[in-house]
Amino acid sequence: MSDYDLLIRNGTVVDGTRKPRIKADVWIKDGRVAHIGALDASAERELDAQGKIVAPGFVDLHTHYDAQIRWDPWCTISGWHGVTSVVLGNCGFGFAPAKADFRERSMLTMTRTEAIPFDAMKEGMIWDWETIPEYLDSLDRADKGVNVIQYMPTASLMTYVMGLEAAKTRPATPDERKEMQRLLHEGMDAGLCGFSIQRLGKDSVQADFDGSPMVTDTMVDEDILALAEVLGERGEGFVQITQAEGDIKKDLAFLEKLAATARRPILHNVVIPSRRDPEVHRRPLRWIDRCREDGLLIYAQCGTGRSGFAFTLEHWNLYDASPAWRAVTTGSKEEKIQKMQDAGFRKALIDEAEEADRRLQVIQAGVGGNPKYLLIQSVNEQPDLEQYVGRSVGDIALEQMKTPIEVMLDLSLAGDLNVEFLGPDRGTNAQFMAEMINDSPYTIPGVSDGGAHTKFFTGGSYTTDFLSWLVRDEGLVSLEEAHYRLSNLPAQAAGFTDRGVLEVGAAADVVVYDLEELAIDPPWIGSIEHDLPAGEWRRVQKAIGYEWIIVNGEITFEQGACTGATPGKLLRHGAAV
Repeated sequence: MSDYDLLIRNGTVVDGTRKPRIKADVWIKDGRVAHIGALDASAERELDAQGKIVAPGFVDLHTHYDAQIRWDPWCTISGWHGVTSVVLGNCGFGFAPAKADFRERSMLTMTRTEAIPFDAMKEGMIWDWETIPEYLDSLDRADKGVNVIQYMPTASLMTYVMGLEAAKTRPATPDERKEMQRLLHEGMDAGLCGFSIQRLGKDSVQADFDGSPMVTDTMVDEDILALAEVLGERGEGFVQITQAEGDIKKDLAFLEKLAATARRPILHNVVIPSRRDPEVHRRPLRWIDRCREDGLLIYAQCGTGRSGFAFTLEHWNLYDASPAWRAVTTGSKEEKIQKMQDAGFRKALIDEAEEADRRLQVIQAGVGGNPKYLLIQSVNEQPDLEQYVGRSVGDIALEQMKTPIEVMLDLSLAGDLNVEFLGPDRGTNAQFMAEMINDSPYTIPGVSDGGAHTKFFTGGSYTTDFLSWLVRDEGLVSLEEAHYRLSNLPAQAAGFTDRGVLEVGAAADVVVYDLEELAIDPPWIGSIEHDLPAGEWRRVQKAIGYEWIIVNGEITFEQGACTGATPGKLLRHGAAV
């Protein structure tokens, strides 16, 4: 009989603590790291990691796999790219608590705000819960190829207590606020990790399926602070918040008040460097440093992935911060076609583009790209449109003496709304990206949005991109620092008690990979696969270079192939019970 379950032999161990890498064997037993170094012992299976990096599995704090985990236990795209633990319920969105008559409306909400196909959810989810404790028990029973912790989805909580119309139109009453606090306590008792909120104002970039703001987008300060009081009282949990209502000073002042009330970690979304102006990332990081000096536990979740956007106007929703675009792209396909043909709607789009304020321009540039720079990727097999493939919307507009928006609309209509636009890769400043990581103790790579925006975004590949680009190709981030940021620091922020490091006694969540071979396949925007329930499709990027991905001591992926093992656990309060 073997002494150990698994031996990873001859690898270069980067343990996630920033200690210098060492060449060592890693011995695993009963799902945990049992020994690091040489032993006169045997293992049931040995993996030869000669020339490979052996490191802790990655922790992805910002995902939307709440539906997908029910049919894809490995939470791909993230699972392909070495992620072994995910956090669900981000941005305040999820499926619990939810009364039986609100299940379909919950799924409809996610079809737009996170762009998850409705038919896939309808077929792939089996609802066997109403309350948060029932939901967590259901998640516990489900097959999981990754570890999971769960936020209280604040939009679901408010709707459950107040009703949808009230939650969207007014603050909670004192009694409703007390009930939301009670339910958050109940959820925390059952194993929640905290709560999450997207508050982007009435012109939210991620609106509800009918074009109205999401419940939390217009949530008042007092309702949020009431939930923060629960975490402060308990001394546990953390908060994820995306706060951008337009007044930066006011937004940051509220985040400081939130952190002071909760006295718990706050994950601030999202810090992204520009290509030219270093103040874009330096300014928020200086603010976080000041907050830390005042004892406020704020972390920056940073957008480090370089995945592009490829989209059609049948499915696109990330221009929703624009009232005119939101109006045109809301509704059924037939309704969208009618609006795009309507002179009034077209004029509103053109007028708004000419008058757009800086906030709207920045949002559009960041999610999809300024319309004039978009490239025509494909034309839905329309021979008359093939002449435009590979050209920019702006060039076509000059040729036809139209505005870029008119070109987008006309081409889309000619292609039955399935002309595909590509946000071109206009370059990313590697120096600024590395500075954002190296120069602040409180920056976490990622914001993958894994499981969301499935038809036009593939951010779940950010881990592979980070290592292959900033570490290997640019040499701007050390391997030790990279694994600290990808595993250890997010685990600390999220309250994972025994993950994010390769140390004796820690859970055996491990990635073994060849740094020289590491790559994303295909690069930039991914390929289309019809692998969702109900025959729905998504855009994917797979990984090259990972020899083994291990969760709780069991191999889930071997040389890129899924083994079918589902050793993942629901980590109530951040730990396996």
